[in-house]
Amino acid sequence: MFNDKKLTGKIGENFAVYLLEQKGYKIIETNFRNKIGEIDIIAKDEDVFVFVEVKLRNNLDFGFPQEAINKKKQFNIKNTALSYLKSKGLLGQVQIRFDCISIIGENYYDCEINHIENIF
Repeated sequence: MFNDKKLTGKIGENFAVYLLEQKGYKIIETNFRNKIGEIDIIAKDEDVFVFVEVKLRNNLDFGFPQEAINKKKQFNIKNTALSYLKSKGLLGQVQIRFDCISIIGENYYDCEINHIENIF
């Protein structure tokens, strides 16, 4: 059972990084934070910068993990991504995409992991 929220999040993000690497993505940064917000994973899929939100749920009692990415969360992620790109001198010069890695299960030995591209 996932009890320690911080540890659970870190393990989930490690699974997500592994999945993305297996798909050929280059991981640029994890746990990017600034005054605007946070992005779990920043990666490149060929020439596209991908900003990835990792969401975990033990079960579906409260819906699918990706459903927790509401309009406010989307707004914060988009603004954080734009801030990141601006700080790197890339704003308006690269393609971007927002993805979600959804993890459902009570333990990491028996869970369902889905990569949802273009979540918003």
